[in-house]
Amino acid sequence: MAYIIYILLYPFIFIVSRLPFWLLYRLSDIFYFIIYYLTGYRKKVVRKNLQLVFPEKTETERRHIEKTFYKHFSDLFVEMIKAFHMPLAQMQQRFIFNNAGLINQLTAQGKQVIVVGGHYGNWEWIFSLAPLVKADPIATYLKINNPYFERFMLKNRSRFGGTLVETKNLRKTLATYQKNDKKFILGLLADQSPQRHRAKYWRDFFGVTQVPVFTGPEDLAKKYDAALVFMRINKIKRGYYDVDFELITDTPKQFKNYQLTDIFVEKLERQIKAQPAYYLWTHKRFKHQGKKP
Repeated sequence: MAYIIYILLYPFIFIVSRLPFWLLYRLSDIFYFIIYYLTGYRKKVVRKNLQLVFPEKTETERRHIEKTFYKHFSDLFVEMIKAFHMPLAQMQQRFIFNNAGLINQLTAQGKQVIVVGGHYGNWEWIFSLAPLVKADPIATYLKINNPYFERFMLKNRSRFGGTLVETKNLRKTLATYQKNDKKFILGLLADQSPQRHRAKYWRDFFGVTQVPVFTGPEDLAKKYDAALVFMRINKIKRGYYDVDFELITDTPKQFKNYQLTDIFVEKLERQIKAQPAYYLWTHKRFKHQGKKP
């Protein structure tokens, strides 16, 4: 059955990934109409999130953010498929790293690097960083139940370089790099809700009191004395993004517990407030609010 599903869906992926951008975005417009007006995909979740985060805005203002988000969400879907066969040169024209030199500077100083960001803009094209850096980029993924799609995803997501590691194997992989004195650049998206029973730290997020937050980037930075870098993805216009890297610290052990996590969350909040429509509002980010054990 897994193979049959793969065979049925692969032609769609193959065709869409080769469409020119002008046609790709016409397809995105159709997806937007379907998921927003016909199916209402997670519309209740999005509205609840926006109401929690922006209570000071009017209903009209929140509805504008909502519709703009769904248009972006549809773009993100087709851009994700486009990435499977998108030439590196084309991706680098549309996804620009303004200061990748910061990463190379840190690795040249002998530092491991952890890049942390949120589900904002288009994080799917971040794989194009690999040819620009001088250490091994590592990203994590959750195992896909369909082994054919998993192999397809791994092959295509690593075609520019870098390594994809199943989340459960991350610490073992990093330990191997450290043991062999190899430099890594670990990319983490750490903005969504951890499992309640595994959460170590609870704090306010966007004024919503007592929600669990991931502390993995801080924990790993301290464990490997790694430089912690914030990744800010900016959407310039449809199909065009740029990325700014900002050093949070290259001496993580000097910070108190959860202080680095607080800094990351505050930076992410400021980014989202500036252009809220490009954040992933379909996630149930606040489902554990006030449920601290």
